[in-house]
Amino acid sequence: MRFLGFAAWREHLNGGPNKGATVLFVPTMGALHEGHGDLIRAARKMADEHFEGPSHVVVSVFINPTQFDEQSDFAAYPATPEDDLRLAEQAGADAVVFPGVSEMYPEGVPGQVDAIDYGPLTSSLEGAERRGHFDGVVTVVRTLMRLVQPDWAFFGEKDWQQLAVIKKLVELEFEGIEVVPVPTKRERGGLAMSSRNRRLSPPQRQGAAALFATLMRVADSHDPSAACSEAAQSLESLGFDVEYLTVAQGDSLETKWVSGKMRVFAAVRLGGVRLIDNVACRQ
Repeated sequence: MRFLGFAAWREHLNGGPNKGATVLFVPTMGALHEGHGDLIRAARKMADEHFEGPSHVVVSVFINPTQFDEQSDFAAYPATPEDDLRLAEQAGADAVVFPGVSEMYPEGVPGQVDAIDYGPLTSSLEGAERRGHFDGVVTVVRTLMRLVQPDWAFFGEKDWQQLAVIKKLVELEFEGIEVVPVPTKRERGGLAMSSRNRRLSPPQRQGAAALFATLMRVADSHDPSAACSEAAQSLESLGFDVEYLTVAQGDSLETKWVSGKMRVFAAVRLGGVRLIDNVACRQ
């Protein structure tokens, strides 16, 4: 069921048999793919199997202008509302909300949002490469949480750093909401599913699988930190522009080695398309 704003959705939720339902929330920026489908299916599965009373899976679609550090990237981001609605409903959503900019930013889209400082969670990796990105993420997720008031919220592990930032936000500001991580959905060959993948040519899409294979080699090595430099050179030789390829703790993004907590993180460009990925180290 489609709603053009959260006010209409909330009226529906409070006025029918779903009143008082456990709310399971999947926020998205649209251009949905099967990675998003996994998030929705995870919410649907939990709703069907874990609650005795009524439960309700709601998906939001909002392309947030404040988290794009490059306006050309924002302009190029695909808007596919009909396809999004179809995939969300097939995956098990009870409602799909398409809020307008005026509902998300009642005073207008700010030229600059409040800066967020969660230490390495917001200052390293994506935070260093995309200044202000997590300021926009936290701003919009904070608004979404206030409007939806979910009991559970689902986020993908592909954007691991974003997931960690949102966990911190919820810990600090939203007692009672549980954040549920969902494993990365991958294409055949290992490329992490992303809305940006559709901007790759078929040969590029096939070649992009080398990113995942390289990360796995680093993660399986005896010294992942030392393996990063050679791995980055290998990717460069294959036509990737490497922004970073490094190892950090999964929960804090600190670089000090702690066995069992480390992950390999990478951001690269291929044919001008920016790709990110991460995998857990084996030791």
